[in-house]
Amino acid sequence: MTRVVEQRGLYFDELEEGVIYAHKPGRTVTETDNVLFTTMTMNTQALHLDAAWSSGQPFGQRLMNSMFTLSTMVGQSVTQLTQGTIIAQLGLTDVTFPHPLYHGDTLYTETVITGKRLSSSRPGQGVVTMQHTGHNQDGTVVALATRTCLMWTKEAHAAQS
Repeated sequence: MTRVVEQRGLYFDELEEGVIYAHKPGRTVTETDNVLFTTMTMNTQALHLDAAWSSGQPFGQRLMNSMFTLSTMVGQSVTQLTQGTIIAQLGLTDVTFPHPLYHGDTLYTETVITGKRLSSSRPGQGVVTMQHTGHNQDGTVVALATRTCLMWTKEAHAAQS
């Protein structure tokens, strides 16, 4: 019999508070990413689309759309933490962008589990709070977000299948 190994995230009971989960590989962001995401989401902000105008602004160039940065940062954590083990994303809070991300930068993300508790109303499920930190190739923090998710316990998910 052939053994099957399925790629998945971690279950509620496997996540450890205070551990830094480093998500690799990084993601080098491009002008195409920025223009497509910005226009697809109907965000006409010139800071993302107009190179001539942006060159006269305080950062001197176009900035990556902050929602793209946030989405990519959360997305980088999925395969390691929540792939197939999440029930629902409950919320995002404390989202900040302390430094811009530019075309050609590489985004790296780390996640720390800052809290977890079993659900009192949903047996076999737990609420997990995560702090995502995105930084560029130089180590400069470009984004922070606190994310709360409803996660399966391993036993309950197996019983549900």
